[in-house]
Amino acid sequence: MAAIKVYNMKGSEVGTMELCDSVFGVEYKEAVIHQAVVTRLANERQGTKSTLTRSEVRGGGIKPWRQKGTGRARQGSIRAPQWIKGGVVFAPKSRDFSKKMNATAKKVALLSALSKKVADGEFIVIDELTVSAAKTKEMAAFQKALGLNKGALVVMDNDDVNVIRAAANLPKLDTLPLAQLSTYEVVKYNKVVMTKAAVEKFQEVNA
Repeated sequence: MAAIKVYNMKGSEVGTMELCDSVFGVEYKEAVIHQAVVTRLANERQGTKSTLTRSEVRGGGIKPWRQKGTGRARQGSIRAPQWIKGGVVFAPKSRDFSKKMNATAKKVALLSALSKKVADGEFIVIDELTVSAAKTKEMAAFQKALGLNKGALVVMDNDDVNVIRAAANLPKLDTLPLAQLSTYEVVKYNKVVMTKAAVEKFQEVNA
């Protein structure tokens, strides 16, 4: 088991804690992580785009003018794509973009991504995360003290409404309950910050 430093909200070291090798020390598997990210992004697509083909737009099926003798190009229908208000060629239609990924692969991807953060020194543990009120000022000071200005994800063991609201106006800082943590969020942010309680709970579930 590897030891990692524990900091407080002011950026001062207040102790250490052990990280389980079977959770935060697993092999880096880029292919599985890629699959998890692609699956997440695909499942967020609505797939509701739709335009009309020539069989769906308004207009009669009658030939606009006779085939020959008018001096104009021959036309078969005002619903053809070259006409104004005509149908769209190869029109995009509603479809389901969702993908599936089994639970074991999802777990492997998440543990692998977190282990990479730990190995790269981009994983920070804090003793607790509390604010006196839902004020951006306190979270901004926390962000500066821990050097999170390039972007960080803060993972909490509970849904602290004050913390969530206090961080809402900080574009480079995002908060997330432990239950909603996924590979996509871990990969997206430059650093991952977890409370000590969240780390203990995560290790208990995944060890």
